[in-house]
Amino acid sequence: MIRLDRMVNVLGGYGVRVACCPVPRSTELRSVVLRESTDARAVDGDVFLAVGAGSVPRAVEWAVAARASAVLAHGDDEAAGEAAALGEAAALGEAAGIAVLVVDPSVSWSQLAGVVYGLVLEGRETESGRGPTDLFALADSLAGAVGGAVTIEDRSSRVLAYSSSQQGADRVRLETILGRRVPDGLRGLFEARGVFAHLAAHDEPLFVAQDPEHGLTGRMVVAVRAGRELLGSVWVTCGAPLTGVSRAALADGARTVALHLLRSRASADLERQVESDLTLRLLEGTADAATVLSRLGLPREQLRVIAVRAHIAAERHAALLLAFERATTGFGWSRPGRSTLAGSTLYTVLPGGRADSAREWVALLRAALPAEVTVTAGIGGTAPATDLPASRQEADECLALHEARPPDAEPPAYDESWDDILLQRLRAAARAGRTPARGPVTELRRHDEEHATHYAATLRAWLECQGDLSGAGDRLGVHPNTIRYRLRKMAEVTALDLDDPRKRLAMIIDLAAAENG
Repeated sequence: MIRLDRMVNVLGGYGVRVACCPVPRSTELRSVVLRESTDARAVDGDVFLAVGAGSVPRAVEWAVAARASAVLAHGDDEAAGEAAALGEAAALGEAAGIAVLVVDPSVSWSQLAGVVYGLVLEGRETESGRGPTDLFALADSLAGAVGGAVTIEDRSSRVLAYSSSQQGADRVRLETILGRRVPDGLRGLFEARGVFAHLAAHDEPLFVAQDPEHGLTGRMVVAVRAGRELLGSVWVTCGAPLTGVSRAALADGARTVALHLLRSRASADLERQVESDLTLRLLEGTADAATVLSRLGLPREQLRVIAVRAHIAAERHAALLLAFERATTGFGWSRPGRSTLAGSTLYTVLPGGRADSAREWVALLRAALPAEVTVTAGIGGTAPATDLPASRQEADECLALHEARPPDAEPPAYDESWDDILLQRLRAAARAGRTPARGPVTELRRHDEEHATHYAATLRAWLECQGDLSGAGDRLGVHPNTIRYRLRKMAEVTALDLDDPRKRLAMIIDLAAAENG
């Protein structure tokens, strides 16, 4: 048995996309059926494989007859046909109350059927490392053994699973489950009582006495550990310390939870590796970009590349790995982007044309990291899959801009900062010696250095003010006649040719390229 949410998460790595999902994500899937070629009828089942349907709308029709909760159907090879079919399928699925999952045409039914049957019927791992690890069932089993409501948490006090049993439950348990983590006030209480210190150092269960002020009844907690590494903890509501069989069941349960978490971590690591490799192929440029997009579950619309760096003080690697873990948590419909690590940078390919959406993604990532982590980011321009290498370069350059600005500044996007990027490229060319070593601007700068004049700054002010003497004087804090005088003296130093528009353009570029930033 597996929940619909988990199946979608797994199938996302096989090029399966959600057209619509009018049923709860928690819907349990217990059976898989398909339409037999010798029988017009289909046996009732939860997941319908629409082999031979020929179109998504017909697949939905067949699934309705089979009373399915979800249907998988091959999409259209043509982009226009695909968009129309998806829209029609979404409307039909919403009306019928069926989740419609569209499979990329390049994915064979034999491969997909093996994955789906393995997930729903056998509960085994798929070849990409994914598989159902039902911590909720384990929490229910443990609750029955110890006689109290159970919560399983990671080492940051985030809720991983909880039992359906409410025996001995209190207000704090409800707040913890609804918020998906232990409330800050309660964490402070546990820290003051030495609970976290005990979990870090000891394997024996610990009783945490009640605290009416926080709405807390008694708790028994035990560390979940793999070797010396703390993976999380198991909590049981109880009015008094557990003893005998119940205490032993809690200790044994913690060891079983550790195996589940290690298995889940291995699965997640494999998922991340597959995602990271595919995303890197897009960023480096690949001839089969459309296929890679499909395998990643990304739409064929405009995409952006976001470049992120994260560090804590002088330590860069730990924070960057943590940012990658947060960016790749979940799959399928649970997050929009796909990420990879390259060197000291986290890259994410994000759908959507709005720069603000990319900034919101960066803000959510920053909020998910510890407060002491510094995050800088750059947002590339929109691009089709084939042009993502260019968007990556733009994201890198915007990242460099952000690193030169205050940490609380908004991440720059190429759409709005292209002029800064252009000047940055010009300055890089100048530092590499790729600008002329001689010319009017060079000669004016040399004269300024030798005679303490201000000719280069005066020329730039005059050019930027488009020949307005008053504007240039205001910018430099001098009288317009001073500007006029300096222009005459400059003409004695070098040939300016200020009447030639091409030379004026070349001089303003030369002046801008020589800036420090």
